[in-house]
Amino acid sequence: MAGDDGLPSLGRVKLTDLIPSEGLPSDSYKLSVSTLSQSFAQYSAAVIQFPAADAALLRSSLDSARLYFQQREAYPSADMIHTNDSREWCKTSGYYADPQLWQETYDYRPGLTPIEPSNAMELPPGGLPDIFGLLGKAARGILDAMSYCLNLRSSPFTEILDNVPLRSREVSSSVLSVCCHARPSFHGAQHHNLTTQDDGQLMMFHDHGHQVDKSLISVVKSDKAGLHVRDFHGRWFLVDGDLGPQEAVVYPGLALYQATAGYVNPALHRTEINNIPGNMYGRCSLVFKLMPKSMTCLSCSEMRAAGHGVEAQFQIPVPVDDFMQRSHPTDQLFNRNTFQSFSFPTAQDGSMKPLMRRRKNNTRCKPLPPSKRLRLEAQRVLKERVQDIADKKGIKLRFCNLKECENHIHALDSPCANIRMEIGWPQGVPFVHPHDLPNKAKIGFLEAYEPGWTATHDMDLSLTEPGQASQQSANCN
Repeated sequence: MAGDDGLPSLGRVKLTDLIPSEGLPSDSYKLSVSTLSQSFAQYSAAVIQFPAADAALLRSSLDSARLYFQQREAYPSADMIHTNDSREWCKTSGYYADPQLWQETYDYRPGLTPIEPSNAMELPPGGLPDIFGLLGKAARGILDAMSYCLNLRSSPFTEILDNVPLRSREVSSSVLSVCCHARPSFHGAQHHNLTTQDDGQLMMFHDHGHQVDKSLISVVKSDKAGLHVRDFHGRWFLVDGDLGPQEAVVYPGLALYQATAGYVNPALHRTEINNIPGNMYGRCSLVFKLMPKSMTCLSCSEMRAAGHGVEAQFQIPVPVDDFMQRSHPTDQLFNRNTFQSFSFPTAQDGSMKPLMRRRKNNTRCKPLPPSKRLRLEAQRVLKERVQDIADKKGIKLRFCNLKECENHIHALDSPCANIRMEIGWPQGVPFVHPHDLPNKAKIGFLEAYEPGWTATHDMDLSLTEPGQASQQSANCN
C-alpha cells in the first residue's frame, strides 16, 4: 500500500533490533523480522535505520564520493570502459565506467583493492574499509533475519559466505560499489527511455530497463532519490524518496532467490536520471552486495531440512561461478503479477510461525480447488504437529517429499516408519503428508489440532462436489 504522498509504505526496521541474542527472541526482534519479511513480500525492498554514528560515517563517505567523481576526466580511457562482464564478477576493483548506463563506479574489494593509492594525484573515495565493514554487518544481519522467517537454523548460509575476517591471501566475494549516475561532466552514451508514471509524470531511465542484482542481499545508501523497485503487482515505486539521514534501502538478490528455492523474490530495480543533470555532481550512492563465494554451490538443502517444498528447478545444487556467469531472464524466473511470495503472520502467543504460500507460475491456472487447498492446509498443520512432538523428544526429522511418503507408508523399514515408531505415531496414519485422508477426515483433523481453524477457514475452504473439484483440478494441469 502506498502512503498519502504516493510513496510505498516500505517496512522500516532499526538495525539494532535485528541483532539476535541467546535464548528466546525478543518482542522487538520478532516485530522487526516480521516487518522486514512483509516488506520484502510486497515490495521486494525494505528500509533499515542505522545508529547516528554510523549514519554520519555514511554521509561523510558520500561527500568524499562526490569529490572523487568530480575530479575524473570527461572521457575515460579505453581500459576503464567496462560493460557488465559476468566472467569478471568477483574480480572488479577500482574505477571503471559504463557509458551505456551513464554510470561510473569505484569498486572496493578487500584482498584485491589496495588500501593505499598508487597514484598520489588521484585519491579514492574515503572511508571505504569502514563502510564495507558497516554495510557488510548489516547485510549479514538481514540475511539471518530472513533465515529466522523461513524457520532455517541459525546462520545457514555461513558455508557460502566469506570468512570474517578474511584469511591470509583471500579475496572478498562481496563488494562495495561507490557509484555515480549521470554526472553532467561525464560524456556517456546518454540513451534513455521516457516513462509515464501513474500520476502522469514523465520519468527518464536508461535504455537497459530494469536490473537484478545477483547478490544475496544488497544495501544502498544514496545522496539523492531515484531508486525505483517493482512491486509484486508489477508497479514501479520510488523507494528512497522519503528516506531520513539515518536510513538506507535493502533488497534481496538472485542468489537468495536460488538458495531459498524461489521463496524470496529478488528485487527488480532501475535508477531515475531525469532530475539529476541540474546538479553538478550527479547522483552518488554506496551499494554493498553480499555475495556467495565463487568456489561454493547454491543449494536448497537447508530449505528441505526445514520442511519446505523444493521444486524441480531448484533440486540440483548450482556452482556459484556458473550461476553468476549465466543470464537470468526475469520473465522466466517468476511472474510478478501472479507469484504470491511468503508471508509471516504473528501468532496470538507472539511466536513467529512461517506460513508459505506459493502458486505455480502459470497465468492460465485457475485458483486451486477447495479440496486441494484443504489438503495443503492439512499438510502444513500436520508438519507443525510432527515437528512439535519431535522437538520435545529431541528427535531430528528428515521430511519426505510426497512421492517418498506414499512409498514409506507401506514399507516396513523406512525413515517414515522409524521416526513414527520413535514418536509413537498412530499406525496407518500418514506421517507428514495426509494425502490419502478423505476430505471429512482432513476437516476433523484440522478442527482437532488447529484451534480456531473452522472460524477462519470454513468459508474459504468449503468443499465442492467431487466432480466439480476434479474438473477444477484438470483446469490447472
